Amino acid sequence: MRTATVITVSALIAMTITVVDASALGALLFAEPEGADVLLRLEGNRLLAPLILPFEITNICLTKCRRFPAHRADLVAKLAVFDQMNIELREVRQADVFLLAESARLSSYDASYLWLARQLDADLVTLDSDLANAHALLRR
Repeated sequence: MRTATVITVSALIAMTITVVDASALGALLFAEPEGADVLLRLEGNRLLAPLILPFEITNICLTKCRRFPAHRADLVAKLAVFDQMNIELREVRQADVFLLAESARLSSYDASYLWLARQLDADLVTLDSDLANAHALLRR
């Protein structure tokens, strides 16, 4: 006997594709003031990011450990949470990222997130105002 598949509104919302950058995820992981807002924007979404994300998150942790050595154990524990997160990492086309970075006056790192969001026609969650502005301009 076959069972009917029922897709609820909440299931459809959960399928929303969102690209998340290191500034937003770093705020969430390391309990920065903006982290609560980031959580609200990410909750229930299918999260994607370029392959550089783990390196950027690790670098954020390293920088924080150097600034606050007394908090090293706590910071490293928070970094370990990243490995448990369900974020799909995707390759980007470097030549396209270069052109996008050049035209939007972004770093190649930031342009990688923007390129992926454009390719997927996805929302981009970032705390970087230049990146957010570039994304808003390109979505018009």
